[in-house]
Amino acid sequence: MFSFNIAIVMISSDSPLPVSSTFALSLRGDVVRRSVRFALIVGTILMLINHGHALLALEIDKARVGRILLTYAVPYVVTTLASVQAIRREEVQSP
Repeated sequence: MFSFNIAIVMISSDSPLPVSSTFALSLRGDVVRRSVRFALIVGTILMLINHGHALLALEIDKARVGRILLTYAVPYVVTTLASVQAIRREEVQSP
């Protein structure tokens, strides 16, 4: 059906990656707060659209709970990646 490729970057002391790696930036407090806020707002709207009928009918099983969690995870990840990209772009443009 779907196939996902996940790249894992190992960071060592001699790594050419900058100190402000993607992972480190994604854990910054301002990035996490922004991502959580957007995930709660957008995730709730999407959850109500996609699963509201099932919640009202009390048709909740493990699979639906998993899909609901993914409904919140997607906007969190998208917002985090967008924030990290904006920070990196700003770092490059700063003198």
